[in-house]
Amino acid sequence: MISLHDVKVIEFCEVAAGPYCGMLLADMGADVVKVERPSGDAMRTWPPLTNGYSENFASINRGKRSIILDLKDPEGISHARDLILGADVVIENFRPGVMKRNGLDYEAMSAINPKLVYCSISAFGQTGPRATEGGFDLTMQAMSGVMSVTGEPGGAPVKCGVPLCDFVSGLYGAFGVASALLERALTGKGQHVDVSMLGATLGISALQTSEFFGTGRTPQKLGSAHPRNAPYQAFEAQDGYFGMAAGNNKLWYSVCDVVERPDLKEIEKFSSPTTRAKNQTELRILLEDVFKTKPVEHWLNAFGEAGVPCSAINGIPEALADPQVEHMGWVQPLELPNGVKTKTFGPVLRLNDQTQTIDRRPPELGEHTQEVLSELLNFKKA
Repeated sequence: MISLHDVKVIEFCEVAAGPYCGMLLADMGADVVKVERPSGDAMRTWPPLTNGYSENFASINRGKRSIILDLKDPEGISHARDLILGADVVIENFRPGVMKRNGLDYEAMSAINPKLVYCSISAFGQTGPRATEGGFDLTMQAMSGVMSVTGEPGGAPVKCGVPLCDFVSGLYGAFGVASALLERALTGKGQHVDVSMLGATLGISALQTSEFFGTGRTPQKLGSAHPRNAPYQAFEAQDGYFGMAAGNNKLWYSVCDVVERPDLKEIEKFSSPTTRAKNQTELRILLEDVFKTKPVEHWLNAFGEAGVPCSAINGIPEALADPQVEHMGWVQPLELPNGVKTKTFGPVLRLNDQTQTIDRRPPELGEHTQEVLSELLNFKKA
């Protein structure tokens, strides 16, 4: 099993992108020490609060130890400096310049600890005309173009329902750290990983950016539809909606058989994924005339038997209750620091056919301050 058990990470992060990055590294076995200001990560106040403890905070801070350091106090800065110099990895998601003002930036720290891998996550990156500007998931979705292709044609701007920009930035950060650690193992040198939320979001918008580069046209909102494939969207049935994706001609022929319209196979404008996409509004109306004659369950069964990928439009409870989720062991028990037992969606990766387990619960604010500082003192004496 892949392991980061010998890797020590110091996390100077709040809310989502940075903490998610740190949690991913903790899931892989790293010892992640979360440095919090005296009032704590702001996410600790986010509901739902279970006996005063935020389950939102718990969901992206499992596996870590928490210490309190006041970075406005010289002693706090001194402890932070010593922690960094004894670490393998630093993650920080302040605006560029904040760590430098405290003498804790990559340039200063790597001059003393050249093996240090230092990951900075910010809205726009460490340099450039926007580097000092802040940003949140909403503003990044707006600026990156994600909101311009989300929602129904002609509708108001809509953001993705999950904090896409935050979490994809955390993923890029964890990937960058893992890659830098591998490079360090080969060369003995650390490096600075610069993660921009804007860049990370544009990076996963490859289909839209390539459409623009290839055609000069601005990608548009399509609701649940696909710009280059059809039928591939949510469809209305007699009692609700379901999703169905016939991503190639073989599956399209199966759709024609299920709806008992074999004649559609011979129509030129429906003869390929590309031509069906160009005529998908007409195709949707035609198919929905049939779908509306029977309930969702009928069509899920029919398409399932035909091997056409399809799904109910699940809510989160239904998604978590899916038998595949249970099989993979993704929902795991979690005990909060106050003793309350809850559940969380645990590590996603399976390694050697095993789902990773949660070895350490999320921390209480400052729970490990004395423990970590004692370890630091012993390290300095050694």
